[in-house]
Amino acid sequence: MLTRVNAIETQDLRKVYRGRAVVDGLNLTVPQGEVFGFLGPNGAGKSTTVKMLLGLVHPSGGAARVLGGSPQDPRVRARLGFLPEQFRFQTWMTGEEFLRFHGRLAGVGAGDLRGRIPEVLELVGLSGRGRETLSGYSKGMLQRAGLAGAILARPRLVFLDEPTSALDPIGRIEVREIIERLRAEGVAVFLNSHLLSEVEQVCDRVAFVKAGRVLTQGTMRELMGGVLPVDLRLSHLPPGLLDTLAGLGEVRRSDLNTPGRADVELWLAREDTLPAVARAVHAAGADLYALSPRRPDLETMFLDLIEDTPERTRAGTGAPHA
Repeated sequence: MLTRVNAIETQDLRKVYRGRAVVDGLNLTVPQGEVFGFLGPNGAGKSTTVKMLLGLVHPSGGAARVLGGSPQDPRVRARLGFLPEQFRFQTWMTGEEFLRFHGRLAGVGAGDLRGRIPEVLELVGLSGRGRETLSGYSKGMLQRAGLAGAILARPRLVFLDEPTSALDPIGRIEVREIIERLRAEGVAVFLNSHLLSEVEQVCDRVAFVKAGRVLTQGTMRELMGGVLPVDLRLSHLPPGLLDTLAGLGEVRRSDLNTPGRADVELWLAREDTLPAVARAVHAAGADLYALSPRRPDLETMFLDLIEDTPERTRAGTGAPHA
């Protein structure tokens, strides 16, 4: 039976510049068809890691496999797409010429490009603009053109470095839809972004890195210790209800200071406990105005892990999977 090859596997990956390790024992595993967020502060080694995975920089130690092979293998590199944060394109070319040039570099035939170029221009929101020179493009249009180039050759793994930094909210939604489409096609996406709300909405898993090392990686639920925060808004708080709710989960906060309502923050271990929470409120005689499960807050996790804030409540959870 054939086993599915991971899109990315690294083991103790290292890169040393002038005696300093900017990537220091990095372990990652990214399955095919997964959107993976790679998060960390400036100087964490993210860009150097991407360059090693693209075969642009040789590691000082450890191992990296991309799509089952070496990043240095031209056959592997032909199946990769890349949108850099600091893009420098041939601005004297038109959009179509730019894509045709990069498509031929990637080994796409001229016949395939005739149909593929209009397709990707439409996909990134540049339909009808392909015959204009890149020098007349706005920064957001250039970023769209770069994204078109990254997906032009139908890669199996796409690296996106701050893909929405120059885009307006509509453009960000469109990029999110493109990422979701790539995932549906089985393409792995390695995403680096400082817009944590964007990462929360599209990523299956995330890794936090600092000083070239993975601090933790996993799904949002795994990184939160498998808990589900729930916000309750009640008409009032009957006697004994908090004790009942504490038997279903962990009561983190209760606010009784607002006249005519009571707010409770409850952390549950399982989503299937939600109906029992609603039944408990009803049985206690309170009106339930809102029962809102919420996603874990990626920004709080980021600050807790990266800055080592005193408020860290998840120390020791979410050990690396690789």
